Amino acid sequence: MSIYKKTFERFKNLDKKKRSYLIAILAVVFIMLWAFISAGVITANFNRAQLKGKENEQKVDAKGIIITETKEGQKHFEIYGETGHYSNDHSVATLNNVIGNFYKDGDVGMSFQSSKGSYDEKTGIITLYEHTYIVLKDGVSLNADKLIWYGSNKDAVAEGNVVIKKNKEMTSLADKCIIGADYQKFKIVGKTKTQVWDSK
Repeated sequence: MSIYKKTFERFKNLDKKKRSYLIAILAVVFIMLWAFISAGVITANFNRAQLKGKENEQKVDAKGIIITETKEGQKHFEIYGETGHYSNDHSVATLNNVIGNFYKDGDVGMSFQSSKGSYDEKTGIITLYEHTYIVLKDGVSLNADKLIWYGSNKDAVAEGNVVIKKNKEMTSLADKCIIGADYQKFKIVGKTKTQVWDSK
């Protein structure tokens, strides 16, 4: 008789209570094994690498970083980076190929896409660098070299080669653009050039 057959016969001969305990123990072992394997897969994308020239300092590289902030049941922002890394104390995340949204009163007030971004947990500031494209709720879109978001109740600042478009009504070039905390108003600053078309 094979070992499997003997084991099955013994299992059949156990009373219901002992069988239930055995099944429960096997289930727990299976869940723990599954969790261990899953954790290995999830953390496979992390690579701790020593920063050159700085002893005892590390950064954590990762793929697919998502950062969100929710306060009092209201989401303030969500930012996703295709790749990126955390500082050694996890207070600053630097992300590459970034997309995300800023929220106001539960709705998306401003969406963005950028080749690079960072989030500072201590200050709560999000900075988007290089090839930054922004769309506001009312159809206004902006291209800029940089966007700095200071918080949900503060103005955001876009700067460097700012191009603002509103549907087919207006195009503005500016050094800087200040976007209101409500994501509905903006102010252009510095050298500006604006073209307006009749929407009719």
